[in-house]
Amino acid sequence: MDDLQKHSLLTGCLCALGCESLYGLSYVFTKLATSAGADGSALLAWRFFAGVIAVGGCAAAGLMRVSFRGRSLRPLLLVALCYPVVYFVAETAGIRLTTASESGVFLACIPVVALIASSLILRERPSRAQRTGIAVTLCGALVTVFAARGSATFSPAGYVALTAAVVSY
Repeated sequence: MDDLQKHSLLTGCLCALGCESLYGLSYVFTKLATSAGADGSALLAWRFFAGVIAVGGCAAAGLMRVSFRGRSLRPLLLVALCYPVVYFVAETAGIRLTTASESGVFLACIPVVALIASSLILRERPSRAQRTGIAVTLCGALVTVFAARGSATFSPAGYVALTAAVVSY
């Protein structure tokens, strides 16, 4: 492996670590914000506003190219409805109704559900590395729960919302 490949691999790993850290901290932030009285829909509106500004800024600066010419927008709109809209609404409601650690455990199941879906729908067989990665993810989520001393809300509405988030993702 040459220096460029090592640098690219290190950069990719650091970016993934940063991304996942921010993603995990967003559960805690959402829980704190909704516990402090922030409205879930206002929180979502600000989240989407920040996303539009960030992506629009990157596109305007030429860091990414966006072109919809000659393409159907229907598949994009369906994905946009399921992932950002349904997922974030359900996630925010679920986090508000449960503990951050419970939410983390539920949402850590997303890779498991994705792997099962790809196995059933696309007939893809998961690799050993994929199975190992998912096992590590689930173990990390369980460690988080045990670190929180197993505190749980046992909120059926929260569990339904988190399940909807996992499925829509």
